[in-house]
Amino acid sequence: MSNQLVPSDLLAKSKKILFITHLALGDYTYLQNFFQAFAKHFPHIEVHIWVDELRRSSKPADWVHLKKYALYDWLAACPFVAKTYDKTYSPALYQQSIQEARQQHYPLVVSLATLRPHLYAALAREISPSGFVAGMKHEPGLLALHRHWAYRKLDAALNPDARTQAGQHITGIYNGWFNSFFGMDLAAEERFPFLDVPPQWLIASQQQLLQWGFTGTSDEGVRPVFINPFAKNNKRCWPLNRVVELIQAMRKLPAWANTCFVVNVVPEQMTQVRAYFATQGLQQVQLFSAEENFFQLPAMLSQCSLIISVETAVMHLANAVHIPVIALMRQKNPEWAPIDEKNSTVITTLSRSDWVKAITAEQVTAVLDSVKPA
Repeated sequence: MSNQLVPSDLLAKSKKILFITHLALGDYTYLQNFFQAFAKHFPHIEVHIWVDELRRSSKPADWVHLKKYALYDWLAACPFVAKTYDKTYSPALYQQSIQEARQQHYPLVVSLATLRPHLYAALAREISPSGFVAGMKHEPGLLALHRHWAYRKLDAALNPDARTQAGQHITGIYNGWFNSFFGMDLAAEERFPFLDVPPQWLIASQQQLLQWGFTGTSDEGVRPVFINPFAKNNKRCWPLNRVVELIQAMRKLPAWANTCFVVNVVPEQMTQVRAYFATQGLQQVQLFSAEENFFQLPAMLSQCSLIISVETAVMHLANAVHIPVIALMRQKNPEWAPIDEKNSTVITTLSRSDWVKAITAEQVTAVLDSVKPA
């Protein structure tokens, strides 16, 4: 007899489901497999996804970048996602989205939110007053009465920490969630990230490289190296001076002497980064940002020989497009290491308390001999 939290008879008769998440690109790189598997396992159920923006702001100046979040492009292209709530980045739009969702009369809402899960338990019930609501539940503590009250709104709850095992990859954690909620179990090979990049973006990336003069710049015809020093969290960012040091160090190595470099930049910092690199006198280095569409990023990644990235979505997308990656990581979240061990080299900080900026250019160049470029 199954111990799954969402009753099988409810799944059999439901026509749609709403998943509530606070997704980042890295999360979705792996969760995508489970949403796809759910859609295949329950082909009669439409998958709707609520993307809650944790950076929600009442300042219009912040909305320019928030409303263009690249994940929305990716979700829109996924054939197994029927509807996405992607306008939660301002208080007014958040309330409008709630009203829109309530009109769907969802029979089933499942929150996968692990940050402040009690708030999402309340949100799920607000969206579906009479439906079956399941979600995450941390132990609230005796004095947290408001959390106890919020969790009472759930028909079924899962403690996301209960089944986590030491050394478990994030895909194993996600598999435990979907097994607990729906009785699903994905084999290891089914958890590998995938990306279907539309041809027009692949062509555009090739044309961009031609415009930069990044073809035939070495005798061996080596493709560019992609460096991503940016993450949402400053603790996971790599300083720009480290990027410059790395480029200069690699240029001194015979195997990389003629390499061209593409440096990824978040759109909101492009002006400052461009000004900085203008003072460095580096040749064959171009700044890149996927400002028009999400698929610009994986398309460009697929054209490179090597990807060097801090612990953010880029290092996971590298696995999805099958390009070798050197990942710069803190010690705190080993479950987020790239899943493709064969084509991934992980450099971690020496101390658990260190931020990624503690990793030096010399540590990166030291592992280059063991990396086989694409």
